[in-house]
Amino acid sequence: MTDQIKIMILSGVREQGKDMFAVQVNDEIFVMDAGLKYPDSSLFGIDVVIPDLDFFKEYGDRVAGIFLTHGHADSIGALPYILRQYDIPVFGSELTIELAKIEVKRENKHCDNSLFHVIDADTEIDFKNASVSFFHTTHSIPGSLGIDIHTPEGEVVYTGDFKFDPTAAPDYRTDMDRLAEIEQKGVLALLSDSSNAEASFPSASEQDIGQYVTDVFRNAKGRIIVAAKASNLNRVQEVLNAAHATGKRVPLTGRDVAKIVRTAMKLGYLKVPKGLLMRVKDLKTTPDDKTVILETGRMGEPLNSLQKMAKKRHSMINIHKGDLVFIATTPSHAVETMVAQTSDMIYRAGGTVIELGRNKHTSGHATGRDLQILIDTLKPKFLIPVIGEYRLLEIHKNLALKAGMNKDDVYITKNGDCLKYDYTKKRFYLSDPVPGEDTMIDGSGVGDVGNIVLRDREVLSDDGIFIAVVTIDRKKKKIVAQPQVTSRGFVYIKANHQLMRESVDVIKNAIDNNFEHKKFDWTELKQDIRNDLEKFLYKKTNRRPVVLPVVMEVNQNRHRALQKKNNKKDSVNKRAKNSEKKEAKSKIDNSKSKKSN
Repeated sequence: MTDQIKIMILSGVREQGKDMFAVQVNDEIFVMDAGLKYPDSSLFGIDVVIPDLDFFKEYGDRVAGIFLTHGHADSIGALPYILRQYDIPVFGSELTIELAKIEVKRENKHCDNSLFHVIDADTEIDFKNASVSFFHTTHSIPGSLGIDIHTPEGEVVYTGDFKFDPTAAPDYRTDMDRLAEIEQKGVLALLSDSSNAEASFPSASEQDIGQYVTDVFRNAKGRIIVAAKASNLNRVQEVLNAAHATGKRVPLTGRDVAKIVRTAMKLGYLKVPKGLLMRVKDLKTTPDDKTVILETGRMGEPLNSLQKMAKKRHSMINIHKGDLVFIATTPSHAVETMVAQTSDMIYRAGGTVIELGRNKHTSGHATGRDLQILIDTLKPKFLIPVIGEYRLLEIHKNLALKAGMNKDDVYITKNGDCLKYDYTKKRFYLSDPVPGEDTMIDGSGVGDVGNIVLRDREVLSDDGIFIAVVTIDRKKKKIVAQPQVTSRGFVYIKANHQLMRESVDVIKNAIDNNFEHKKFDWTELKQDIRNDLEKFLYKKTNRRPVVLPVVMEVNQNRHRALQKKNNKKDSVNKRAKNSEKKEAKSKIDNSKSKKSN
């Protein structure tokens, strides 16, 4: 077999979240990360979005393993849905694997733990065609690792989410010596994080942020409600440190944060002073100025929980006058509007808001300067910007050109692209695409909601639904009962009686025209009703609701069967009566005969 190297962009480019990439060396495929993203406002009713699972249907028998860079949802969130159908080994650091198990068991309580394998930065795994090793990276969660796949043509390096911070704690620090070792082997391709590429000035160090959080807590006069992602353990540690330094106590209000915090404590990644944590029921007896509430919400997203608190609909906590809400997570562009709406609700409820991201430039992702340092350190032959929206990929490319790379050696890709290495020309080129569509999760349904359903939901949200119910007799070609019409989200029925009456006439005319001019067909009859109603309603209201015609038929066969059954019953009763009459007559005749004798 001819040697081949492919880099597959399964998900995570031209978007934010659901990172998943793969490297194929001959007949083995190494999948890197398996994340999800939270939907924007255009995905009506969708819970989360994950990469295209058809990839595993087509290539699952060649997948040697899934290698995780860290424990955030954009890296591990798709695992429950993949492992539900496919038994694929999963590799990650100790904390990453524990968080992955929590994520998987939320959807699948009978998860096979033998699929999970703990590795560290010193691990090297030899496969048939390649070897996989790892290196420490700096991110907002400990145990973050980059991935290095050794191929016959050089190293393929995937950073995952990373940044450079020389002041980071040891558990969070990037291993620069290891990067230098990888460079010595020769880096064929670098898949590098682009999320923060447009940042032109450095992020604040975590030491500075920790001091800022402490200052905020010290100046607060009432309760402090901290909104953070449960898996951002760096921020959680800073909150716990600040609470301890200012003499406050902390309850864990959500199931997710409790599981994650206790897991991190057990593994030694979170240092929690004795007596700092308290139970939720102790809130009643703890003074407001001694209370810090750590709120993360379901799936680690705190904004929905804050809105419930502001509306006084939260199961445990309501925001009241004097509360300070400290939003300790930097929101993505997709939820900035939601952050503003949430802040407005909090102020209406009597609280105040401080956003960390407005006062400190903080991010768990590399700035433009960091990206150039990485390129200069690894000196890759080819660069593939990943993890970011399109403008960020282009900015990353421009940064690489300024760092000395050739523009032909930087590939801007899209989901589903497959770059195949040409051994003769020593370059990558686009090969046959791989599955790269979105798989949408709605409740327990995986991938059963597509573009058509979403389009209908969009129309329903815009103009509502109009329902027409009519019963016909197709044998006699007539309407049996007056058509009934109703609507939801379209017009207020009580104020639009005339519109409803005219709609009934439109339905009658559509049915009469169909009976008179066409051969009977259920689909065509419904389509005629739908078309005529849509035109009429748009002409009258300038709106286009979803029109749902329900056409029922008088069942002639059933009536004939009932008539036949009734006729049969009458015949039996008639014979029985005749028999009774004959028997009675016979008795009378016998009696007369005895008397005459």
